[in-house]
Amino acid sequence: MTQASLPLQKPATIRPRGAVFNWIGVIPFFLFAIAFLFLPSSSLFIGSFQNSEGGFTFDNILGLSQPKILDSYWLSIRVSAVTAIGGGIFGFLLAYAVSIGGLPAWVRSSITTFSGVASNFAGVPLAYAFVAVLGRVGFVTGILKDIFNIDIYEAGFNLYSFWGLSLTYMYFQFPLMVLVMAPALDGLKREWREACENLGATSFEYWRYVAMPILLPSLLGTMILLFGNAFGAYATALALTGGTLNLVTIQIGAQIRGDVLHNPGLGYALAFGMVVIMAISIAAYTWLQRRTERWLR
Repeated sequence: MTQASLPLQKPATIRPRGAVFNWIGVIPFFLFAIAFLFLPSSSLFIGSFQNSEGGFTFDNILGLSQPKILDSYWLSIRVSAVTAIGGGIFGFLLAYAVSIGGLPAWVRSSITTFSGVASNFAGVPLAYAFVAVLGRVGFVTGILKDIFNIDIYEAGFNLYSFWGLSLTYMYFQFPLMVLVMAPALDGLKREWREACENLGATSFEYWRYVAMPILLPSLLGTMILLFGNAFGAYATALALTGGTLNLVTIQIGAQIRGDVLHNPGLGYALAFGMVVIMAISIAAYTWLQRRTERWLR
């Protein structure tokens, strides 16, 4: 048999070494996602359609139309929107200053480090920190009253109100904006600005017609991320206001663990409504981020 008459054999598929170990590395992620995301979400969905005896019912979903429940959703949406817009604007200006504003490098590293810590500083410690600083007998409140003869509470400020809670949320909102927007600002190519200057465009025209259209999806997407971050906050609001504000997260705690308002099924329905709103926010954020990545590649 000649060599030309030998049958052609399909080359063996060579699998890269370590491919199995690469999949082993992501197993903890999938286990974590299943245990703390998919299973709780499925239990919320099931519990939303169950009564106290475990039977199927629509009463929990219909209960979401109660005026107090609708007010809690509306209040949470307003707090989240105010802090998302305020934190987005302030955080964007700060990110611009440390990215392309010409500040020294040590300023950027300091602000970035602070933003990484402050964006994760929330809950009961944050509430007590603001009480110690801006409470009725807080440090700054006392200085303003004793030295400058200014009583901010007589002037209308109240830390335990809508605007006081919004101010507290801003502490972890704008640092998160800095962390997300700083890389987007770094992605603006110098050639784009040089091309605009060569064509006679001013700095305002560059930002209006080139930079802002490119950054707008990322800017709006990050604000949506801030909205979801504030919408799901619970411990900070509860520790600061003691449950006096009718937020949807506080309503969920009252329905599931409360002594008076004890209706776990309604609490599950409230939480399921939050999951739907958060899912919409995440989907919008993902879509806007993909539009931004097309320009920054």
